[in-house]
Amino acid sequence: MIKVVFTFLLLLSAQSVMAQIIVSPDGGIRSIKEAVELAEPGAHIQVQPGTYVEHNIGIDKPLTLEGIDYPVIDGNNEGYILVINSDSVTVKGFEIKRTGRSYVRDYAAIMIEGAKDFIIEDNRLEDVFFGIYLAQTERGVVRNNRVEAFDTREASSGNGIHLWDVKNPQIIENEVLGMRDGIYLEFVDNAEIYGNISNDNNRYGLHYMFSDGGRYYDNIFRRNGAGVAVMYSDNVDMMNNLFEHNWGTAAYGLLLKDINYSKIEGNRFYRNTVAIYSEGTNEVHIHANDIELNGWAVNIKSNSARNRFTENNFIENSFDVRTDSPRNNNEFVGNYWSQYEGYDLDRDGIGDVPYRPVSLFSMVITKQPESLILLRSMFIKLLDTAERIAPVLTPKTLYDEQPKMDRIRR
Repeated sequence: MIKVVFTFLLLLSAQSVMAQIIVSPDGGIRSIKEAVELAEPGAHIQVQPGTYVEHNIGIDKPLTLEGIDYPVIDGNNEGYILVINSDSVTVKGFEIKRTGRSYVRDYAAIMIEGAKDFIIEDNRLEDVFFGIYLAQTERGVVRNNRVEAFDTREASSGNGIHLWDVKNPQIIENEVLGMRDGIYLEFVDNAEIYGNISNDNNRYGLHYMFSDGGRYYDNIFRRNGAGVAVMYSDNVDMMNNLFEHNWGTAAYGLLLKDINYSKIEGNRFYRNTVAIYSEGTNEVHIHANDIELNGWAVNIKSNSARNRFTENNFIENSFDVRTDSPRNNNEFVGNYWSQYEGYDLDRDGIGDVPYRPVSLFSMVITKQPESLILLRSMFIKLLDTAERIAPVLTPKTLYDEQPKMDRIRR
């Protein structure tokens, strides 16, 4: 009996040794690719500190690939670096750099295709074409990674975290800098994106395309070509994000195009060229946001309808609302407008006269941009005041009947 137990323990010990593989620059196994080929399904591969010049490391079985003290995988500018085609793979703790670059292939530092239930976390990606690329995946988690590149040209840079044909992903607490789009989604269902920092990207901090049912919240989008674009998508919740310092001739904090039935709530838009741009947007509720010190607070096109702006703070924007139509198909109610000059005789906190946020001068600038030089002149102020009292050129139905007298505290 004792001999049987001893033999069983030896077998368990042998299996445990086989299940864990050590890679080191001066050990028995010096290549990550070799370790993956040797590994049995479910194995745990530990990679010791050092630099491993390897690319096209294919992972086609469930396993954990863990770096100790951030070993470097250097792709030497040749193609993909890690390519994952198996469910239940974890990759964590690596510094990965120097993918290939191409105008016909999306070379990525970590490519995951046709896989489920994977985790990519705690990695540092530097000088890459695409960072983390998800294609036809489900239930993947991309968490606490840093992705950075240095190409300032949009045409020759890739996306930091790229998702195509993906279901139920979680993109959590990553930092993306200097890419084309920080985070890009196309044909993605029910994405959960939170706690990320997406700064200094060439095009968008976050870019939604044909992606329904997701939500992004508690993210920071700063100094991008434009903060966030949500296009051709429905039922997207956008909450508690910071859109900051997205400046440029075509820069927006948030660009909405052909989206429906969504919610924008609790966000801060601070110092953007245009805080919110809306085109072909319907039945979106814009509620309890702080929109402060932007060029245009809201630019809403005539093909946007049945959107509601409620309890937002519009604070010291150069222009509150811009539109291209004398008609208004949207509702503004109960917002605070720092440029409101009405009165509150019954002291209920609500202005007794409506506020008309579209100024005459904003319409003049649309046709004659050079007139912007007159922005702070007394003559323009008098014209705007007269137009608000007796509107002739600005939309007569675009007004807030219940403007708040004081800034709304959260």
